[in-house]
Amino acid sequence: MIRLVGVVVPAHNEQDLLPACLASLRRAARALHGTHVHLVVVADACRDRTVEVARRGGAAVVTIGARSVGAARAAGVREVLRHAGPVDPADVWLATTDADTLVPARWLREHARHGDDGWDAVAGTVRIADWSGYGPGVRSLFRARYGAGTGPHTHVHGANLGFRAAAYLRAGGFADLPTAEDRALVAAVSASGGRVRRTRRLTVVTSARREARAPHGFSGYLAELEAASA
Repeated sequence: MIRLVGVVVPAHNEQDLLPACLASLRRAARALHGTHVHLVVVADACRDRTVEVARRGGAAVVTIGARSVGAARAAGVREVLRHAGPVDPADVWLATTDADTLVPARWLREHARHGDDGWDAVAGTVRIADWSGYGPGVRSLFRARYGAGTGPHTHVHGANLGFRAAAYLRAGGFADLPTAEDRALVAAVSASGGRVRRTRRLTVVTSARREARAPHGFSGYLAELEAASA
């Protein structure tokens, strides 16, 4: 049974978008009655007020200078496990999202439920609420390629990913990668015998910003779609 939930948010110069993200996470934590939630923001090479904003938003803060989302997520997980102390890693669930993302109120409750049901990792989907700045062709192409419905999918997003701490440790954790660290972890969890649940019923809202934080990440994907739709 899941006894502790940790949430890790990597952040590089995210003072503007982080407050809304943390507000959504606090709502999700309140909906997880009876289970302790430890929220961690990893401020990676920040030159703005990210650290101050994170602390004001109720998060524990870890500061690093790696400029690597893989290193940032790994640092956040280490902080959660340190906080968990003697709690069995099999009873600790870790969820990750991004600073430009809003999670629904049921987000952590659903993650914990999947953990209690025996899943070792959960990969959810993303939705973009604001397409301003992109032509209609980009939005149409995204919908066509991303797919719809409620069944399984092939996507992995660090903005909507959860995993059991024991499975994470068995898989070797997040690699120090500037991008695609999320896909590498899910592949490692599967390769080490973990059960991975891919569901479209667990969706977060993320931004369509052009200023990428990770090279070849989601912003890069949208740029590719824009070029293809031109």
